[in-house]
Amino acid sequence: MSRVDFYHLQNMTLEEALPKLLEKAYTTGKKIVVKIGNAERIDFINSWLWTYNDTSFLPHGSKKDGFAEMQPIWLTDGDDIPNNAEFLFLVDGAEIEAERVSEFERIFNIFDGNVDDSLQQARRLWKAFRQHTDDVYYWQKDEKGIWRQKG
Repeated sequence: MSRVDFYHLQNMTLEEALPKLLEKAYTTGKKIVVKIGNAERIDFINSWLWTYNDTSFLPHGSKKDGFAEMQPIWLTDGDDIPNNAEFLFLVDGAEIEAERVSEFERIFNIFDGNVDDSLQQARRLWKAFRQHTDDVYYWQKDEKGIWRQKG
């Protein structure tokens, strides 16, 4: 059964949260696709993942880089999954149809809780995904900066 996790960003940016979540997901040995809500952000996130930390390494690529089937982490704004990813990250307002939940072991929806449109989208996706799996979880950072599962 597929699992969906919603990560509610409030006191941090996507640029702070995404690399850490990707690092953790990457350690599982699963292939990952990151669906980005707009094409312009692909190049930025691609560059950011190479430079965000001097001591970490997240192998990844996008159409611009090629070798899609070999990339452990694939960045896209489309529905392509050339690396046969088991994990899907949705960022910057990206979506998939709820009926596709079963195509992935896990889906990570990361949304900005400071933007009303993002909150509304997350609520809509929550309801839609719940119709296709019971394994839907909501995470928020506590005052110590630790992700905590919320009701």
